[in-house]
This record gives sequence, structure tokens and C-alpha cells, in this order.
Amino acid sequence: MNVIINTGCSNLFSISTAIRNLGHRAIISKNANDILKANKLFLPGVGSVKTAMQELTKNKLIKLIKDCKQPILGICLGMQLLGISSEENNGTQTLGIINTLTKKIENYGLPIPHIGWNKIKIKNQHCLFHKIKDDYFYFVHSYAMPICDSTIATTCHGHSFTAVIKHKNFFGVQFHPEKSGKIGKQLLKNFLEI
Repeated sequence: MNVIINTGCSNLFSISTAIRNLGHRAIISKNANDILKANKLFLPGVGSVKTAMQELTKNKLIKLIKDCKQPILGICLGMQLLGISSEENNGTQTLGIINTLTKKIENYGLPIPHIGWNKIKIKNQHCLFHKIKDDYFYFVHSYAMPICDSTIATTCHGHSFTAVIKHKNFFGVQFHPEKSGKIGKQLLKNFLEI
């Protein structure tokens, strides 16, 4: 069983549909027992980091997520939650799993939020990138993690920042694989088969 952790965000059902289309079962839950029994976990997010952290705190999921041993994939805001804090809302403490901040994307004469297809550049080969080269994925965000020790792929929107992270059993993608067509489907398949 795969569990999509209910962060109260709006992309829960699109991720659930993408997983089901790959022939895997997924439930959306904030129940600790479901999360503990899961083979794989997804930490999605669209919207406010403060709202997502409040939802996780309210449901007593912070320690549970930090202690989980099964593979977990943070998507977009879900990836940003894995850092130590975000500049959003004048600073919001996040899960502290990866020792880096999430920062507002600087304006280099390009539109913010960053919306659209961007090419990733793979730094470190990993089974998450099976059948994936430096391909294009769909991004929608105003905040991003700088390149850090956990970065395994980058992208550029005015300047380079982290597109994919890996730290122990924690993975994160700044883009939306569920909206990235065939290549996004491949990445989700790779994660489900880790």
C-alpha cells in the first residue's frame, strides 16, 4: 500500500490518479497507522508552507514523518517541507530533515512564480532517474532550495537551484511529476519500484 500524506493541499487527487494509472494502489490519509504500514509515502504540497506545517502539526505527524524508514517522496511544496525552514511567511520552520533553507526565487527579469517546463540537469545518477536523462518537467513555484549536499539534480530559472534531492530514504522533486506527462510518469514508476 502507498500512502499520500494528507497535507490539506490541492494536488492530492492528481497524485493519487497518477499512481493508480501506473497500476499501484494509493490512499490519501493523515492516519498514523496507515502511514506506518505504507510501502511508500508521498508528501505532496501546493500552496502555503505555513498551512501545510499547521496541518501536519495538528495531526501529530511531524515526528512520524521524520522517523519513517520507508521511501518518501516530497513533491513541490512537499520537497520544501523537508528543509529546515522557508522564507515564505517571513520564515516558517519546516521538518528539518535536510540541512538547507528554502528561499524565494530571485527575480532575474523572468516571471515569478516560475511556471512551465524546465530541463533538469542530473548531478548524481540514481535509480530514481532510470530511463530519464536531462529531461523537461513541469514546475509551478515561487520558492526553491539552493543547491546543497542532498541535491542530485538541478534546474535553472535565472539561476540554478535544486530540482531533485535525496537524503537517506527521503526524496524530493521541486517539479510536479503528476503533471509532467510521460517523463513524470516514469519518475513516479521508478520511485514506486525502489
